[in-house]
Amino acid sequence: MANKHILIVPGDGIGQEVTAVGKKVLDAIAKKFNHQFTYDSALIGHIAIEATGTPLPEITLQKMKAADAVLFGAVGHPKYDNDPTAKVRPEQGLLKMRKELGLYANIRPIKLFDELLDASSIKPEILKGADILFFRELTGDIYFGEKGRKNNGDTAYDVAEYSRYEIERIARKAFEAACNRKKKLCSVDKANVIETSRLWREVVQQVATDYPDVAVEHQFVDATAMLLIKDPKRFDVVVTANLFGDILTDEASQIAGSMGMLASASIGDGTGVYEPIHGSAHDITGKGIANPLASVLSVALMLDISFGMLSEANAIIGAVDEVLKAGYRTRDIANAATVSNKILGTEQMGNEVLKYLSAL
Repeated sequence: MANKHILIVPGDGIGQEVTAVGKKVLDAIAKKFNHQFTYDSALIGHIAIEATGTPLPEITLQKMKAADAVLFGAVGHPKYDNDPTAKVRPEQGLLKMRKELGLYANIRPIKLFDELLDASSIKPEILKGADILFFRELTGDIYFGEKGRKNNGDTAYDVAEYSRYEIERIARKAFEAACNRKKKLCSVDKANVIETSRLWREVVQQVATDYPDVAVEHQFVDATAMLLIKDPKRFDVVVTANLFGDILTDEASQIAGSMGMLASASIGDGTGVYEPIHGSAHDITGKGIANPLASVLSVALMLDISFGMLSEANAIIGAVDEVLKAGYRTRDIANAATVSNKILGTEQMGNEVLKYLSAL
């Protein structure tokens, strides 16, 4: 029996809806495997700005640091997307959280359930068997460098910046994962143009000497973007910088059929944060149709990575697989062949997962 304290931070939009399902799955795991999970909740993003004037209140940060893990939802609101002059923005809370918690490694598994081969716009024969593990560096790059305006506001700049130690620590995480998989790693950069990418490639080459059994390929980001669609099975472990990782993993979500299927773990030296990769999706907020499976699979990552509960994590993945085999879909992963009475809403899909989880 394990005792764990989990902070639930739903954030904005559909984050509220999908984390509610994730929490129910945690409760089911605690009951099934005789664990004791306690919970607290906190604000971040637009909802925190509305309540406190800041996107990451100090009390939220303190609760995060005190928790054994954080189940996170999403941040964002159209109000800010349409106002580039806004000084306070929901995403500032997300970036500050990553920096303050030292969450330098974002792990995004891109694994396709066979039942969703037809959910993607990519041909099934190209997709079948794809299984990619992305490592995205999370606390450096253009997101955190100096930024501003000059020339009376007519010129804007964002500085991409990386230190050797930042690259080395994410590279080692990726190499260690590669050692336990197919012993193959692709490092993605733009070293033919960008100086930070030249440092990136230099450091990865140096780290590679400590992992002689891992075959390393260095690839430019534009080529990677093309090959992810053309031949996703060529990739196993991929490590890349913050901006490139943000873009490539969203692209890779189409391998899995939908962004609503992709979980992620943000880890460092302290509390890990687990979240779906999708955003707040205000166009469907409140409609009860969001896909909760990315949040459910994020719970599986939490149990595995932060708590070392591999059997419990596999039980969740197995339950999701059974639900998909039974033909249940949310709208984002349904197709013309999906039986209408098997197209479920957020809560209904969660209930099906819970049903199969209890039967395993």
